[in-house]
Amino acid sequence: MFVMKDHLAHRKNKTSKIRVGVLRGGPSGEHDVSLKTGATVLEHLGNKYHPVDIYIDENGKWHFDGMIQEPENILKHLDVVFNGLHGEYGEDGKLQKILEAHNVPYTGSDSFSSSVAMNKDLSKKVFIREGIKTARGATLNKNKTNYLEIFEIFNTLNKPLVTKPATSGSSLGVRISNTFEEFKGAIEYAFKYSSQVLVEEFVKGREVTCGVVDSLDDGSVFPLPPVEIKPVGSEFFDYEAKYGGKTQEICPAQLPPNITKNVQDIALQAHKALGLRHYSRTDMILSDNGEIYILEVNTLPGLTTESLLPKSLKAAGTSLGEFLDHVIILALNK
Repeated sequence: MFVMKDHLAHRKNKTSKIRVGVLRGGPSGEHDVSLKTGATVLEHLGNKYHPVDIYIDENGKWHFDGMIQEPENILKHLDVVFNGLHGEYGEDGKLQKILEAHNVPYTGSDSFSSSVAMNKDLSKKVFIREGIKTARGATLNKNKTNYLEIFEIFNTLNKPLVTKPATSGSSLGVRISNTFEEFKGAIEYAFKYSSQVLVEEFVKGREVTCGVVDSLDDGSVFPLPPVEIKPVGSEFFDYEAKYGGKTQEICPAQLPPNITKNVQDIALQAHKALGLRHYSRTDMILSDNGEIYILEVNTLPGLTTESLLPKSLKAAGTSLGEFLDHVIILALNK
């Protein structure tokens, strides 16, 4: 696994605690999940850190000490930011640009890589370029889509069809359709979450996810044990399945050694192809025909008690506190 070291030689006063601003909330559909992620981070930060709880409301306003404040007035008092946001604003590069403009170290990928990874259409193009297998599909744009285009896509692709917003997370806005009427409704529903919608052929198989973490020293990336996801009462790993507590999550996934390695290799390849940093988690389908299809990459996977990455960390023998320490050091040593 990755090695934990204290590489904080740049600090001027080594006797003071490192002020870590934990950002949580945000103006996305994953606001509540982010609140839980942020709470978990605040709970597990080690004694050498001074946690600073920063709430971002659903209108994008920053709150500190119970008051709305401008980001620059908060950031100037921090040594580093732990980004606990998910989805729009926090994971798509917008927040990262603010932090970069104020030269504040932060956890997670930079603004450009975040924006590409968050857009399922752009990231899919990267996967295809890199030879990573993805489901056959098409992309629709809200202001350009017409009935004929929808009809043509429906008749071209094999059913069932998965329809998902291009820039949303936690499976928000995702539907599976078999009939044309269902398909039209699914597109309309997905456009509520994003101005761009990705349509893909449904790949039947086992869903697995695999996290990776950057090393401190040599630029290498280490894979974590994969997790197999078995939704109970859902067609797929939707929002309710993710956070409702009924899904079976098997970690480590019970896979043959060669399949485990292939899953980990794809997670590593996707992380590097998108130019990501610190950590990420890649979702995949092990199809019934034996091939592995990538679904998407999460640049800021959840860290709640129900989340998958903490389960992988535990299986790898690493506590959440150790992981947070490692990622913060990566951010400070950028």
